Amino acid sequence: MNPSLGDVVGVLDELYDPAWAESWDAVGLVTGELDQPIRKVLFAVDPMRAVIDEAIEGGFDLIVSHHPLLLRGVNSVAAINPKGKVIHDLIRNNLALHVCHTNADNANPGVSDALAAAIGIANTRPLKPMPPGFPSSLGGGRIGNLQQPMPLADFADRVRQNLPPTEHGVRVSGDPDRLIETVAVVGGSGDSEFDRVRAAGADAYVTADLRHHPATEARAYDEGPALVDVAHWASEWPWLQDAERLLLAGLADRGSTVDTHISTLCTDAWTLRL
Repeated sequence: MNPSLGDVVGVLDELYDPAWAESWDAVGLVTGELDQPIRKVLFAVDPMRAVIDEAIEGGFDLIVSHHPLLLRGVNSVAAINPKGKVIHDLIRNNLALHVCHTNADNANPGVSDALAAAIGIANTRPLKPMPPGFPSSLGGGRIGNLQQPMPLADFADRVRQNLPPTEHGVRVSGDPDRLIETVAVVGGSGDSEFDRVRAAGADAYVTADLRHHPATEARAYDEGPALVDVAHWASEWPWLQDAERLLLAGLADRGSTVDTHISTLCTDAWTLRL
C-alpha cells in the first residue's frame, strides 16, 4: 500500500525533527499536497535543475533533498529565474520536494554518522552536542576512532576509496606518516569547528570546504589534527542511503511502502580540475 505525502513527511519528521534544525535554516515541505499519493521517492543532496529533471523523467512523486531550494527569502517564484522555473516544474509535474538539512545534520543517526561509517570510524559521539533539553546523542559532527591506527596517507586513501569521486578529490594537510586513530568528521562545511576538533584530541579531521586561513591556523598547532578535505557533495552523499533505509523501515511499520532511488548525479559545484 502506497502512503500519502503526509504519511511520508510524518516519518521523515520523526527521523529528522524540524525542531533540531538551526534557526537560520529552511527545512520541511517545499511543494506538494499532503493527501497526494507517493509511489516513487528520489533522494538527492541538491535540488538542482539536473536532479529535478531526473525526477520528472523518472516519474517520481517526491524528492527528499539535503540542501534547501529556498534557503534565503524570496519575493517571487516567477518562472523568470532558475529557482522560479524549478518551483513551476515541481508543481506542474505534481512533484513534491521535502528538505532535511541541519535537522538531519543534528539527528542520530544523521549526516555525520553516515560519513563516519563510510570511512570506518566507530564508537562515535557528537562533536557539537545540542543545547540542554535535547537528548545527548543529538548534535553536529562526530568523533570516534579507527579499529586500527594507520598512517595518514593510508587513511586519506581510504577516504578517497569510500566516498563518491569528484573533481575536487581529497586534499590532505599533515605528515603522511603520522599515525591516525581518533578522527573527527563533519559532513559539509566544517572549518568553524576547529576549536572543538582540537579540544577533542582528534588525530585527523575529515570535512569539506576548508579555507586557506582557517586551515593554516589549525595546522599552526603542533598537536593539532591532520586535515582531510573532501568535496561538500561527497561528504553528505552517504547520508542518502541512511535516509532511504530509515524511511522504508518507518513506512513498513505503518503498513506502507514506496519505490526509492538514490540519485548518483554529482552536483558538486566543481566540474573540472587542471
